Amino acid sequence: MLMPMIFKSSKSRLPGSNGAEIYRHANAIYKKIASKTKRRPYIRSKYFNKEKIFLDYFWGHLDSKNWTDRIRRLSLYNCAIDLLIYTTSKPEVVTNPNRKDETFYRFYGVTREMEKFVVQIVEKTQKREKSLISVYPIS
Repeated sequence: MLMPMIFKSSKSRLPGSNGAEIYRHANAIYKKIASKTKRRPYIRSKYFNKEKIFLDYFWGHLDSKNWTDRIRRLSLYNCAIDLLIYTTSKPEVVTNPNRKDETFYRFYGVTREMEKFVVQIVEKTQKREKSLISVYPIS
């Protein structure tokens, strides 16, 4: 399979010496975005022609992970938001094998320090609603 194009983020991992600091930084970014709307927090993506990508699903998915995995993912939250807003790179597109009405988009990126990561978007085919579901580092 061909590797999709990789987006080079201008952001670096979130700073912090422990999980609470990283969580606080990520939550501050989320709150800043959420304060711009009275409804569900979202960002607009260049790749999807300025369609909305909702961010609230990510936090629910994150709660299902253990603490160390949460922090590993949250440290890349800043880079993930940057990627979603500015990327025009083609993602890897996969239909959910468990639910045929969902499509996953996997965007690949690197941080300012050249650390690789993946951002995953889920699209509900019926509603055409997109949500950030996950971000994680790859080696």
